Formats: sequence, structure tokens, C-alpha cells
Amino acid sequence: MKECIFCTLPGTKIFLENELALAFFDKYPVSEGHVLIVTKRHISNIFEATAEEMASIGNLLQRVKAELDEKYHPDGYNVGANTGPASGQTIFHLHVHVIPRYQGDAGTVRWHT
Repeated sequence: MKECIFCTLPGTKIFLENELALAFFDKYPVSEGHVLIVTKRHISNIFEATAEEMASIGNLLQRVKAELDEKYHPDGYNVGANTGPASGQTIFHLHVHVIPRYQGDAGTVRWHT
């Protein structure tokens, strides 16, 4: 079985962390400041998270936003977690995207028709 890249992330890449989750900058960012928040326990998706893990993710989400606001001054955010292949999930370890958005970048999580 292939090793999970989020379970073997070198500590030097960690941006913020708490007891149950950690945050780091996305290797392939959608925009400047794109961060991933992952659980320390290997679980596939958000529906497998315990209440405590969800609280830890929420705590980091607030801390990440404060840091990104100070450093990048975005105009908005997309926050989300893909669950399952049909949603576009390609790494099967729970991760929440925190994507800063900037005026004029046409950022969205939906297709426009």
C-alpha cells in the first residue's frame, strides 16, 4: 500500500498545529496563501472525524485565517473538503482547503455556465 503523503509530512513544512490537526501551505496552490488543514489521525474524509477532531480543525481554521489576513490581505476565502473520487478527492486523508481569494481572481468552487 502506498504511504500517505500527509502522514509523512516533514515537520519543517508545518505552518500551524494543535493537538489533533495541523496546517501547511499547499504544494500546488490555487492562490497565494492556499493552506491545507489535516487531521493527525489518518482518516479518509470529514465524515469520519470525531467531534474533537472537528473542533481542532475549526480552531486551526480561525488561526490560519488570522495569519493569512495579516500576511496576504485577501478579499475573501473558499473553505472546503472534497469527499470521495466523484468530488475530486485525490488524497484520501481528510484535508480542508483554505483558499484566500483576491478581487478579480474569479475564484469560485463552482463551474460557471
